[in-house]
Amino acid sequence: MGNLEMSTGDMRDVIRLLTAVERTPEQERSLGSARERCAQVDARLEDQGITLDVPVVQALEELLEGSPGADMQPGYTYAFQALVAGQFSDTYDLGYWRRPSWFHTVDEEMTRHGVPADLAPAAILFDGPPVRLPHPGDAVPWMSTFPASRAAEVVAAYEAVLDRLDPEVRETAEVLLEPMRVEAKEWEATKRAGRTEDTIFFWLH
Repeated sequence: MGNLEMSTGDMRDVIRLLTAVERTPEQERSLGSARERCAQVDARLEDQGITLDVPVVQALEELLEGSPGADMQPGYTYAFQALVAGQFSDTYDLGYWRRPSWFHTVDEEMTRHGVPADLAPAAILFDGPPVRLPHPGDAVPWMSTFPASRAAEVVAAYEAVLDRLDPEVRETAEVLLEPMRVEAKEWEATKRAGRTEDTIFFWLH
């Protein structure tokens, strides 16, 4: 269970921040902000009575060093998201989901009606991080990326089957369809302007 959010940006900026040998002053400022976000996550988890074996602030430093010290800890996922948050747009709220597994049920019906499997909701939302990270070990947090250039494909595929879906499935599909319409238009504007925000980032936490 968790809140589902999406944002858009250039994942190359995040990877460069994570892997740079010598960082620019701007990258150092971004990294400082990411460290603050990690500390805030640790404080929030502590308030909830959750203690991680690898705190988020430690996980970030281990990722920057290229040497995670654990194979399965959510701290690394939170740490990577902290990097993304400083480089991507403000988040769009896709709501709170008590059963994220419901999206797999939605996939089954939508693909049965002809939506390509790689465009179905769960395939988009739960594809995993864009870099190799230790597994979070729990259902949340989770992340995924999707090319902004394919947002129009999602819109076309969903609109083609929307009126044939079970009402509950249709309602879920529309949760993703509305922002994808926006992203499809934004991608065209991005290309015309020569900008590079080509990645949609999904975050379930």
